[in-house]
Amino acid sequence: MGVERSPTPRASRRSPTLLNLFEKDSKAKTGNSNNSKAAALFGSSNNSKASAGAVAEDGNEDMLSMISYCTFVFTFIDPQESPSQQDVKRLKLAQILSIVKTLKKPLTDQVVKQLVSMIAANLFRPLPWSNFFAAEFPDDEDYNATSPSPAWPHIQLIYDILLRLVLNMDPKALRPFINQTFLTNLLALFQSEDPRERDNLKNVYHRIYSRFTFYRSFMRKSMNDVFLHFVFESERHCGIGELLEIWGTIINGFTVPLKEEHKLFLMRVLIPMHKPKGMLVYHRQLAYCVSQFVHKEPVLGGVIVRGVLRYWPVTNCQKEVLLIGELEELVENIDPEQYRKLALPICTQITKCSNSWNSQVAERALYVWNNEQFVKMASQAMEEVFPVVVEGMEKNLKGHWSRSVRQLTENVKIMLEETDPALYSSCVQQLELRAIEGRQEELRRKERWERIAEMAEEKKHLHVRLSSECILGFSLSEL
Repeated sequence: MGVERSPTPRASRRSPTLLNLFEKDSKAKTGNSNNSKAAALFGSSNNSKASAGAVAEDGNEDMLSMISYCTFVFTFIDPQESPSQQDVKRLKLAQILSIVKTLKKPLTDQVVKQLVSMIAANLFRPLPWSNFFAAEFPDDEDYNATSPSPAWPHIQLIYDILLRLVLNMDPKALRPFINQTFLTNLLALFQSEDPRERDNLKNVYHRIYSRFTFYRSFMRKSMNDVFLHFVFESERHCGIGELLEIWGTIINGFTVPLKEEHKLFLMRVLIPMHKPKGMLVYHRQLAYCVSQFVHKEPVLGGVIVRGVLRYWPVTNCQKEVLLIGELEELVENIDPEQYRKLALPICTQITKCSNSWNSQVAERALYVWNNEQFVKMASQAMEEVFPVVVEGMEKNLKGHWSRSVRQLTENVKIMLEETDPALYSSCVQQLELRAIEGRQEELRRKERWERIAEMAEEKKHLHVRLSSECILGFSLSEL
């Protein structure tokens, strides 16, 4: 009896509200045609339960009508667009979201097809030109003054609907509709300048990767193509940080030993991503991905360290500060058996940074010596490392302009002297001998140049005298 009474209140409940809303729709005829098709498609196959079938048919009709209305995309700049129509669309999107959230049985293919088409119509749109280089300096006023999109209230609901659809439905049932083309267009939206959209997109894309296991290889390759295009061609993309966050969770789930495919991704994609000048924006996410590889296989630390040193900046002080911190973290996690091989190149680079005229770079490099693991690594190749480090310390003490840098250098010098006083003294003596030899060589070079100048002067006088004699001889012959 309860099933038989249900159609009456449902019809009376929706008539005064939805009907009035539909009358405002300029495309009511299209909606009605969709409703008739939906009614023909979703008819009940069980004749003994005709009332229940009518209820299901009526619900699908409402759903298709709302989807049809929401397929229309507002520009929010056209004066002919009514704010009331925009509000109606937002309410209908909220209703669709509520239905998808409380889904008790799977949606039919027709409804899912129309729903995914509506999502694509709203999301897949041309994005404005992105000023990625302004994002290198988040404190920049022009970058922070970016006005929010007026369409965001609608777009946010669309992302919520897509997320709930992915979470609540069987991936195999969604596979015909959420295909590789859909995923490619979804990936292109990471170019959006709106951080809210990129955050929602990151959540949706990661959920699809997690549930749609048959698309994982394709999605990884697609993201890698974005990274490679960014590094070697454009160096302009707003969503690199969000994509690296997705990759961070992916790497975290890798099994050990790592596959060759994943190692190639590290060497050919992640390590070169230290090169672009926009690295400041996504360095935190990049360092996390790299550290995950080292946690999985500490032997890869040597490859990563050499790669970071290869892409070390020359004039970008902010990048240098970040990379010094990354090197310090890598030293804490790499295989101790590689300490002796890596001690000299790492300490050489850290010493160069400690001699930098930029006080922030120099101080950050000197603070590295407070790390016990770094000192332990340096001690593995003391005879090779000490001459380089001692030379850098003495150079700072004699000529660096910053008082704080000189003070930190003095502290490091005391620590090194306590570690091995004899070796430190020997390195200082060698420096003094090289300095004396350098001064002597400079004197010899100066003497050689003076002799060359004298010889040139003598040759000049000789040439003038010969020229004069030739001119005099020619004059006498004429007489």
